[in-house]
Amino acid sequence: MTDEVKTDTDNATAPAATDAREQPSTIPADEMARLTDDIVGAIKTVYDPEIPSDIYELGLIYKVDIDDDRVVKIDMTLTTPNCPSAAELPQQVENAVAGVPGVREAKVTIVWDPPWDPSRMSDEARTELNMW
Repeated sequence: MTDEVKTDTDNATAPAATDAREQPSTIPADEMARLTDDIVGAIKTVYDPEIPSDIYELGLIYKVDIDDDRVVKIDMTLTTPNCPSAAELPQQVENAVAGVPGVREAKVTIVWDPPWDPSRMSDEARTELNMW
């Protein structure tokens, strides 16, 4: 069983089962909520070096999946396939999330579907970047 932190264009998060037919997580709900908050907080410490906003608010995080073994799998994208930070950003995310108490391991996968575009940014990022 896995619990997933879903992200959308305004980056609202909510733990949700990935499959309703699966058994509930063995991680207690209050612990899952704490883990979710701490993982999102850790991701928000990683900034795109070319854009003065964290990668979570930029909408680069597509999925965070927490399994019962406390392995966190993250699907993320980059603003462009030619991003000069393509090697560093995923490693920074893995390191930040792996440092969260209760996380056993963090694994990041770069995905390109759907492609990133500015509409995925949160209101906070748009305000910070004067994109209104």
